[in-house]
Amino acid sequence: MKLHRLTRTAGATAAVLALSVSLAACGDDGDSGASDSTPSADSGMTSDAPSSDAAAEGAGAQTFGPGCSAIPTSGAGSFDGMVKDPVATAASNNPLLSTLVTAVTSIDGLADTLNGAPALTVFAPYNDAFAEIPEKDLNALVMEGKEKGQDSPLYKILAHHVLGENDAPDAVAGDKDTLAGDQLTIEGDAESGMTVSDGTVTAKVLCGNIPTANATVYVIDKVLTGVK
Repeated sequence: MKLHRLTRTAGATAAVLALSVSLAACGDDGDSGASDSTPSADSGMTSDAPSSDAAAEGAGAQTFGPGCSAIPTSGAGSFDGMVKDPVATAASNNPLLSTLVTAVTSIDGLADTLNGAPALTVFAPYNDAFAEIPEKDLNALVMEGKEKGQDSPLYKILAHHVLGENDAPDAVAGDKDTLAGDQLTIEGDAESGMTVSDGTVTAKVLCGNIPTANATVYVIDKVLTGVK
């Protein structure tokens, strides 16, 4: 899939979250920043959309889900920090998502096109979701992404996690077209909990309605492979 298709779908060439920390399997021995289990406390359960006023009052006030308690409470990776930056920059500071960086940055230019998109919804697998993929298989996907870029299976997987619209919880439910040209089914709401499915894998939203300057992020507990 080429970037010009994303331009037609979202108004700009865009795909999925770009972060700044490498996988341990790719040579970084540092801590991924994810806990061994899903956090249990929830934060700010509401179905209202984020607004400019929310940033002033606290950007985390409208987030929801058990994983929101694991988001930093200050600094660039906090809700108040992320809302100030476009999504690739904002997400690069979130320790729950550090593993995703290798997948995204292996495809040249993807971070820049994401930051330039006018409106996106991103379902972002957290570190432990990637840990469920065998290390050998994940490394092979990353290496192929570096070699083939937008023609790689990894690019399609990443685009499979992104909608070309900026959806708050009260708008995101239903069958939605992704930038990979397929569909996701989103069910539930901020009060009862939310899931996203590609027909094969169903993921839970751990922390939803995270605002950034150009996108809404939903952190999920599974990688949606798009394989039927």
